[in-house]
Amino acid sequence: CSHLGRPKDGPEDKFSLGPCAERMGELLGQDVKLAPDCIGEEVAALVNDAKEGDVIMLENTRFYKEETKNEPEFVEKLAAPFDLFVNDAFGTAHRAHASTEGVTKFLSPAVSGYLLAKELEYLDGAIQSGEKPMAAIVGGSKVSSKITVLEALLDKCDKIIIGGGMVFTFLKAKGLDVGTSLVEDDFVDTAKEVMEKAEKLGKEILLPSDIIVADAFAPDANTQTVSADAIPDGWMGLDNGPETTKEQKEFLTDCKTIIMNGPMGVFEFEAFNKGTFGIVDILADLTKEKGAVTIIGGGDSVAACEQSGRAKDMSHISTGGGASLELMEGKVLPGVAALADKK
Repeated sequence: CSHLGRPKDGPEDKFSLGPCAERMGELLGQDVKLAPDCIGEEVAALVNDAKEGDVIMLENTRFYKEETKNEPEFVEKLAAPFDLFVNDAFGTAHRAHASTEGVTKFLSPAVSGYLLAKELEYLDGAIQSGEKPMAAIVGGSKVSSKITVLEALLDKCDKIIIGGGMVFTFLKAKGLDVGTSLVEDDFVDTAKEVMEKAEKLGKEILLPSDIIVADAFAPDANTQTVSADAIPDGWMGLDNGPETTKEQKEFLTDCKTIIMNGPMGVFEFEAFNKGTFGIVDILADLTKEKGAVTIIGGGDSVAACEQSGRAKDMSHISTGGGASLELMEGKVLPGVAALADKK
C-alpha cells in the first residue's frame, strides 16, 4: 500500500495509484492488480483469491482522512486481510500514520524492508558511529528550518560547512553587511550561539569567503563575485564563489564520512548552480578516489546530485526529506520504532 499527494475530500482521479501499479508491473515483468480501495470487502476478496506470486496494490490510503489521523477503526480495516507487515517507505517513516505505524498493532511480524534498513544503516549509522574525521554540509535558505539538525550534527561532526541562504544570517551575526540577501533577524543570535558552541567544542565551521551576488532574484539578473565581507548595498547573495569551492575541497580532503543536507545556492537557476554542483563534485570525487562515505540527506540535495549527473558516485542518496532531517536531528521515527526489528 502507499499514498500519493494530499487528497482533500476523498478519492480524486489525479491521485489514483493506477499509474504506479502499471509502472510496478513493468518493473516486475508481471501484472500488478490495482485494488479499487484500500479497505473493505472487495479488497479482502481480491487478497483471498490471490495465488502465490500475485502482486496487488491497494488504492491510495490518503483517500481516507483516517489514514493521517491513524484512526484505530480504519487501521483495523486496513490490516484485516493481511498476515504480516513490511515497511520499506523511509520517506514516510517520520509519520505515525495508519499505514506506517498503526497496522503494526495488528500485524506480526512487522519488519523493515531492504531500503528502509539501508537508510537507517547509512544515516543513523553514520551519525552515531561514522568513521572520523566526519563532516556535515548544511545548506538551504533558512536557519530556522535547519537549526535543530545543525546543532545535532555539531555534536557529532568534526567539521561543518554552512551554505545557501542561511549563510547570510551567520554573516550578519559576525557583524558583516549582507545587502538585500535573505536574513532571518530572529535567528541572528542563534547563529552567534552556534559559532560560539563550535569554538568551545573545538569544531570547525566553514562559511563562504566569496559570494556570487545579483541585483535581483531572477535567472537573468546581473551578477558579480565579491568577498563575503564586501556585499554591496542593493545586491543579494545567491551562490558561493569559486574561492569558496576551492576552500571547501581543501577543508574536506581528509574526511572519511560526509553528510550533505541542503544546497549551496539557488541551483535551480543556471547562473547560481556552480557552488552546489561544485561541492557535489567534491563529494563524488572523495568517494571514488579516497573511499569516503558520502550521504546525501534528501530533498533539494538529491535533486542537485541528480541534475549534476553525480548521484551514482555517492555512497548513499536518501529517499526521505523530512524523515532524513528528523533522523539526523536524533528524533525517533514512529514508523521505525513500531517495527519488531527496529534495533
